[in-house]
Amino acid sequence: MKKITVNYQEKPCYDIVITDSFRGLGAKIKSLNLLSTRVCIVVDKNVDPLYGDKVEKVFLNLGFKCSYFIIEAGEEYKTLATVRDLYDFLISERFSRDDLLIALGGGVVGDLCGFTAATFLRGISFIQIPTTLLSQTDSSIGGKTGVDFDGYKNMVGAFHMPRLVYINTATLKTLPGREFASGIAEVMKYGLIKDESFYEWLITNIEGINAQDKDILLELIEHSLMIKKAIVEQDPHEKGIRAILNFGHTVGHALEKAADFSLLHGECVALGIIAASFISWKKGYLKMEEYYEIRDMFVPFNLPILLNELKPKEVLAFIKSDKKNAGDGLKYILLEKVGKAFIDKSVTDEEILMALEELQWKED
Repeated sequence: MKKITVNYQEKPCYDIVITDSFRGLGAKIKSLNLLSTRVCIVVDKNVDPLYGDKVEKVFLNLGFKCSYFIIEAGEEYKTLATVRDLYDFLISERFSRDDLLIALGGGVVGDLCGFTAATFLRGISFIQIPTTLLSQTDSSIGGKTGVDFDGYKNMVGAFHMPRLVYINTATLKTLPGREFASGIAEVMKYGLIKDESFYEWLITNIEGINAQDKDILLELIEHSLMIKKAIVEQDPHEKGIRAILNFGHTVGHALEKAADFSLLHGECVALGIIAASFISWKKGYLKMEEYYEIRDMFVPFNLPILLNELKPKEVLAFIKSDKKNAGDGLKYILLEKVGKAFIDKSVTDEEILMALEELQWKED
């Protein structure tokens, strides 16, 4: 078992526990000294039959009264409508401000449950138990919660720190291959924006990562978390440097919407990273061979580097219509070099269109 403590405003805020079972969960819950013994486990229909009973048993053994709220699986259910249903359920179950929510699942469940915890009765405690590679390395930490609104990703949200993040790496064994690959895109992001040696380590360990070697996965998860921890501690509310964590996401979110969410988040992030790296090359920051290596390194991880029927002007329109890009203009995250990202507000529509055209599948 490994423990990473995340600080908030220079004080210890919550622990991230990395282990390979649920055996240590009970002891960690007891150490939180909670004021109540009521808990609602928020989980989707895919994860519930796999791990719902196991997590519930931990709480029952501690004397908790457990309720369940089961949602449909998929990004299309990460909405205010689902949050409203959860509010109704918590009210009907007479939950109080001292009670606890558990986010058991991937990024959708974590974001939605976290946002509900942030806003129900002006804020109640919640715990993240992420079960996907993407949520274990990225979305479960940092306190960003939210839901989509009218097709706009994470348009409604709040910063609300969890009381605990408990990562059981054994849950990855039941993760579909496509979902596992989706998480790799966010992991690759960390190396590209902040740690060149980690990026090179990922390339060296492609075979072990894809085989889900236990020791390699543990190192991959821990290193990813340490990079994100350093960034979010420095800028917890995304006023500055934390924005570099959005590398690949400006185009990525637009591609998700253009594809009507038929593509996974990580698949779109991989394509967004390629687009951002292409612009970084064309602006003279990356060398040509560095760009092509970044692009091609997604292939052995089973992530897309090209799309059929991509409509660059349509994707650009989604980027420009995203209400989060209003105000002081579009912030684009580029690479000054591999391992060092920066915020650029000078990217033109023409440069974005060129990058999107680079993503188009072209018949020989």
